[in-house]
Amino acid sequence: MFPQFGATAAGFSKASTMVFRIGSDAHLYDDPEDVSIAPLLDSKFDTEKSEALKRLLALIAQGCDVSNFFPQVVKNVASQSLEVKKLVYVYLLHYAEKRPNEALLSINCFQKDLSDLNPLVRAWALRAMSGIRLHDVAPLVLAAVNKCARDPSPYVRKCAASALPKIHDLQLEENYGALAELVGILLNDSSPGVVGAAAAAFNSVSPNNLSLIGRSFKRLCETLPDVEEWGQIVLIGILLRYVVARHGLSKGSILLPCNCNESTLSDKGSGGYGVTDNDSSFMQHNEAYESELMTALCRCYIEGQDEYLSRLNSPNKDDTNTSGLIFTSYENNDVKLLLQCTSPLLWSQNSAVVLVAAGTHWIMAPKDDLRKIVKPLLFLLRSSHSSRYVVLSNILVFTKAIPSLFASHFEDFFMCYSDSYEIKALKIDILSLIATESSISFIFQEFQDYIKDPDRRFVADTLAAIGVCAQRLPSVASTCLEGLLAVIRQESSVNCGDDKETEAYVLTQAIISIKTIIRRNPADYEKVLVHLIRSLDSIKVPAARAVIVWMLGEYSSVGDTISHIVPTVLKYLSSSFPSEQLETKQQIINSAAKVVLSVQGEDLLACKKVLMYVLELAKCDLNCDVRDRARFIKTLLLPHLTHHSAEVRETFSEPDGGWRSKLVEHIFCRKRKPMSHAPKNDRFYLPGSLSQIVMHTAPGYEPLPKPCSFVDSDFETSKLTDQKNLRDRKTTNNLMDKRDPDSLSGSSDEESAYSYESEHSSSNTHESGSTESARNSKGSGSSTTSATKDSSDEAVLDPLIHLSDTEVGKNKSKENAENDSTSTVFRVDMSELMPSKGLESWLDQQPSLSGTSSFERVAGIQRSACITLVDVDAKPDVHILLDSVSGSGLSVEYAFSTEISRVSPLLVCVEATFKNNSTKPLAKIAVRDEDTTEDLQIGTLEAEALERSMVPYELPKVISTKVIACLDPGQEERVTLHVHFHHHLLPLKLAIVCDGKRYPIKLRPNIGYFVKPLPLDLKTFTDKESQLPGMFEYMRSCTFRGHIEGMQSEEGQSVRNKDMILTVAHRIASTILGNSNISLVSVTIPVFSADNTSKAYDDVSGLCLRFSGEILSSSLPCLITISVEGRFSQPLNAVAKVNCEETVFGLNLLNRIVALLS
Repeated sequence: MFPQFGATAAGFSKASTMVFRIGSDAHLYDDPEDVSIAPLLDSKFDTEKSEALKRLLALIAQGCDVSNFFPQVVKNVASQSLEVKKLVYVYLLHYAEKRPNEALLSINCFQKDLSDLNPLVRAWALRAMSGIRLHDVAPLVLAAVNKCARDPSPYVRKCAASALPKIHDLQLEENYGALAELVGILLNDSSPGVVGAAAAAFNSVSPNNLSLIGRSFKRLCETLPDVEEWGQIVLIGILLRYVVARHGLSKGSILLPCNCNESTLSDKGSGGYGVTDNDSSFMQHNEAYESELMTALCRCYIEGQDEYLSRLNSPNKDDTNTSGLIFTSYENNDVKLLLQCTSPLLWSQNSAVVLVAAGTHWIMAPKDDLRKIVKPLLFLLRSSHSSRYVVLSNILVFTKAIPSLFASHFEDFFMCYSDSYEIKALKIDILSLIATESSISFIFQEFQDYIKDPDRRFVADTLAAIGVCAQRLPSVASTCLEGLLAVIRQESSVNCGDDKETEAYVLTQAIISIKTIIRRNPADYEKVLVHLIRSLDSIKVPAARAVIVWMLGEYSSVGDTISHIVPTVLKYLSSSFPSEQLETKQQIINSAAKVVLSVQGEDLLACKKVLMYVLELAKCDLNCDVRDRARFIKTLLLPHLTHHSAEVRETFSEPDGGWRSKLVEHIFCRKRKPMSHAPKNDRFYLPGSLSQIVMHTAPGYEPLPKPCSFVDSDFETSKLTDQKNLRDRKTTNNLMDKRDPDSLSGSSDEESAYSYESEHSSSNTHESGSTESARNSKGSGSSTTSATKDSSDEAVLDPLIHLSDTEVGKNKSKENAENDSTSTVFRVDMSELMPSKGLESWLDQQPSLSGTSSFERVAGIQRSACITLVDVDAKPDVHILLDSVSGSGLSVEYAFSTEISRVSPLLVCVEATFKNNSTKPLAKIAVRDEDTTEDLQIGTLEAEALERSMVPYELPKVISTKVIACLDPGQEERVTLHVHFHHHLLPLKLAIVCDGKRYPIKLRPNIGYFVKPLPLDLKTFTDKESQLPGMFEYMRSCTFRGHIEGMQSEEGQSVRNKDMILTVAHRIASTILGNSNISLVSVTIPVFSADNTSKAYDDVSGLCLRFSGEILSSSLPCLITISVEGRFSQPLNAVAKVNCEETVFGLNLLNRIVALLS
């Protein structure tokens, strides 16, 4: 075929390459030799000149120096061909700086082209002139830009705006005024494309000349939505800077510390933190943290890098005073206009535009309107995978300031299988910050799967998040503590692994999280401290041992038990001191010193001897840090270690004794404040900026200007008057706020009513329902306290981590074991936690600490029992397949059958009812495939023959058990159809044949009948459910009202005469079983104690129904769990969960169940 290449494989490859390169410029890169370029440049034909210029540009792209052709190229600048002219401009821009003298020869041609009739030529000429970076050409270029700035073509004016930064880069100070004037002219342009380029020129030429913005602020805001996307980013930043410099920060913004306190209080009032009366100090600490964080944000947004460094080095760097800032009302016309014009950009297709617009609302919008940025950011999080890390970084800052902003959308931050570790780390931090009393149970279910993740770094981050949740929500602190203790038991028992360093990090982080929980109230966790101290023998990780030793010294006087075993534990640690690592040795020295200062009585002498012994060992240690610490502590505590107290008093009665005691008290006896994550010295940057992602000042970053630093001379006097009025109003409002505490939570109703329509919309219905019930309970006065106790009890009931080796009583029956498993999973008995060797031998003289459990459940807990439902009315729904009008008197109804097809597992059985509504008989009635021809005879098909011959892909669409030969008027006939649906959601096109006529029909599938019953007992169901966690588990919530409709339909019957829980259970079971072919596994109902009969009358919370089935096509199990919360007289909150290995099928089945319940 190509004889010149030969009949080889390489020849055919070259031939195919040549065919594909025909019609492209790829051949220009094949011949690097330039011997034929010069004659082509001097040719009379434009095509040859174009070919030569393309070869030159190809050589430039390959890194070759072709500047020797500059004179020949320059003379072609006067060519009339647009293609040649454009190529010449590109070449000149590349070599103008290397050959400035020759480049000056082309200026006359450029100036001539500026008057060309074609706007493209004028724009190219201006771009080429501005690209020649020569000081000699700058005045000519400035004159050309001045001319093109008034050109009738928007494209030329846009090129003029793009040329201004190039002229400014030449650093000619005499041109600054002219450039600023041109920027002002172009900012007032009527074309949005010109305005975007002018905004970029403003940032380069005169970023601080805000008077140019003030002249056309309103016009710029109105033009903002029509500007190109990247121009919108620059223009929004300019407008925000102008508003802050002209009017100051918004008074309703969250950057005002008092607004932050108000929002925090409203969040807490609505159950955001769930802090009880005993935790008032913790609440005050949270309030101080929120105010301090807002102050840090406000300060970092305004101060530059130099101011930040100088503040860190100043002696009063902890000063959080923001009284010097000036705030304006958000009803200001300019502020209002800016927020209105940036609101549509929150739904821009460009993720950078969305972030900048959200940042503008974050800084200037009132706190009540901040929720409008939530939906766009979450939509961006799901739609744009490339910007996910950037979006999450900004959301993390938002949630630190206002945790309630994203609290109702916690499901959007659950992990995906494709998330990288960096994405997971950001999501886990956000989840720990937005957890509330209503969502913490769902978040803990996710944490159970995260702890099993193979990435141990992520597991450690999850344990740290559990500690943060316990700090923020004290009601779940006990549950978190139990789960962390279970992790410690599991990790300490694993002595080998592929990566011992990461495994050790997991164990250390679990202990650190426990430490943060204990620090809130150490007296309540004395037995936990004892358990950790006794586990020193089994924990070999140096960092983990160091944390436990630190807790030993810090809380040595917390309780009688710890005070009694401290001397013995110190002896044990002193014996192992030479073999310990550096961090453990340092903590042993510190803890021994703390114990000596705090212990009293007969144990003081023993502790002093241990400390002296440890200090002597440390003085001979190989590490200089250990030696120096031992000498320092020995010198500092010398008065406490000597046995001659009288001599000591005489020796240290001198003035130096005063500073020594103060230093000892400050280092060892200082009362520690609650842990704070307040970022006193952390650096925050403007939302949407690169600096916020890299966490340092990136090149080109500019903070916000000082509030009200720009004042027009015309309005200076009136501005001062306005500022005075604003201060007076601020003082008045503060007084009113103190008098009216109810005004602090005024926006909670709007926030709770705000819903996010997404793939998790049903979960938001559940959240909003719980918020509504919380509001009702708040209005009922004294019922608030009881509701808080109940919620805390329920939180304690749900364990955090389920371990397979947890033992339950062996003598219990299956029912009792199921009912009590929840309450005994993390019941810690101190006798079981004690190690049997090592440290136990040191404590053999101590009294036994076993006995009562360390985590006894509070009395009055709601229990549950399993029952069996009988007489469940599960009638399948009947649908119309063909009405009598369309079928010439023949009507067909169908209902899905629970019968399993004998032909193939891929077929679904449908019971079709044929009825003759006409006055004459109907003959030869059958259901056929839509594509079957007229003469196809359908008879009775034997199942045995089909089983022998048919394979799945050969199955017909429909198989009828019989053909109705004749149907008399008014007669009905039932026929079983075996239907092969191609998909469980797509309808099947069929045809009904009657008397030779064809009636097209559509048979719509019901996904509930694509499964068959799978009888299971409760234990097997639970085992299979535990094998399908994480990505095989799908959950949605909805509102169930079926029981209310049934209660209204039963006239004359008293509601009190019926068991309400059984009524709801029957209604849900009949709804599910009547629309699916599955089996009911169990029904778990709540059982209340005798003193809670009033609550048991109307409360159905705790009702749980479990169903099981097997998918017909794959024989995989499909498990369904429905839980109900609420009162019988009101709509119930139902949570449906499906565990299935087929993701698509499981999600579609879940949607069907939610639709049925709703």
